[in-house]
Amino acid sequence: MLDIKFVRENPDLVKENIKKKFQDKKLPLVDEVIELDEKARAAQQEGDDLRKKRNELSKQIGGLMKEGKKDEADNVKEEVRKIGDRITELEEEEKTDRDELRKRMLVIPNIIDPSVPIGPDDTHNVENERFGEPVVPEFPIPYHTDIMESFGGIDLDAAGKVAGNGFYYLIGDIARLHSSVLAYARDFMIGKGFTYVVPPFMIRSRVVDGVMSFEEMDAMMYKIEGEDLYLIGTSEHSMIGRFIDSMNDEEKLPYTLTSYSPCFRKEKGAHGIEERGVYRIHQFEKQEMIVVCKPEESMDWYEKLWKFTVELFRSMDIPVRTLECCSGDLADLKVKSCDVEAWSPRQKKYFEVGSCSNLGDAQARRLNIKIKGKDGSKYLAHTLNNTVVAPPRMLIAFLENNINEDGTVNIPTPLRPYMGGTEKLIPQYNSIEKEKEKLAKEKK
Repeated sequence: MLDIKFVRENPDLVKENIKKKFQDKKLPLVDEVIELDEKARAAQQEGDDLRKKRNELSKQIGGLMKEGKKDEADNVKEEVRKIGDRITELEEEEKTDRDELRKRMLVIPNIIDPSVPIGPDDTHNVENERFGEPVVPEFPIPYHTDIMESFGGIDLDAAGKVAGNGFYYLIGDIARLHSSVLAYARDFMIGKGFTYVVPPFMIRSRVVDGVMSFEEMDAMMYKIEGEDLYLIGTSEHSMIGRFIDSMNDEEKLPYTLTSYSPCFRKEKGAHGIEERGVYRIHQFEKQEMIVVCKPEESMDWYEKLWKFTVELFRSMDIPVRTLECCSGDLADLKVKSCDVEAWSPRQKKYFEVGSCSNLGDAQARRLNIKIKGKDGSKYLAHTLNNTVVAPPRMLIAFLENNINEDGTVNIPTPLRPYMGGTEKLIPQYNSIEKEKEKLAKEKK
């Protein structure tokens, strides 16, 4: 959410930013919030003037009564009563105007960084850099659930009966691999100086309003019936919520935190839920990184955060690239964002496995997260978040990039301590041979 003073003083800049995000339907909001702000401030000023006048008149009443001027005192009392009624009206008007102002301000997008490429949707995102050589082996790579099934590692049918599409059972070595990746990611971030946190997995509506736009909430969040609680879609939500209504000493910043949580998402929209597969699902687990810092440090932290994810994936022999999100693909609170995408040898393309975002002071303004400077000044913090790793989606990239022609899967060196020293997973049958047989039948 923007500062109303900024909108008041820079309406053309705010409108231009809305155009860059291809949200022209929101352009009228700028003039509306300025008008509501003027009305609210006028009501506040009139109310302040009347309170001052009421105080002055109230002081006169006692003197008039002492002088025996009861009629005059009664007239002043009546005037004070009318002023009180008018003050009540003005307070109601001001509250209504400010409530309407906030509703509109919440949907005006944040000012994007000048470096953000301009485009209407994700097809205009720009590749920044590649890390590792994307390889397509000579043998065919099976679909990821076929690889998992060769280890007896997944049961989608039972999960469908229990919970429906978008859920899964992970079993045996695949389940252990899933947990090992999360544990490795946790320790990787601790090694970078981040503090490990396990947050609440539910948050109240005020925190939801503080961390995301209504459109995101409607598409993502599950609400607990009869409670002011939502299941988190990512631990970023409750992690940032931890700082609600806080005043943070400048000397203690930045706060660098890495958090584990399950994540729950409706995945409402065009993508839908796959009946086979664990790419887009209702429930998954994730290791996240969060930074709360001074405004002048946020862009430096943005660069550090996405590089940590790249380093983690490369340590597991997974080629990745970074993709700069264009203006139309940025959520309204974001100043700048990039996706980390992993190479899929099966699809011969990259796919998203994480996202790094700088939200400027948008979340801090909504949640009242402030910093107290050494000189006594008070100002809003900046917040950032980035995915460390999010299995089971990242398992797709892991399995495809580490599978051998005999169907075994290599365990990279950094991950072996979390897998009991295992260097290679041995399947119950060779999924590569089964894939070859399937392709041969399709040719006939």
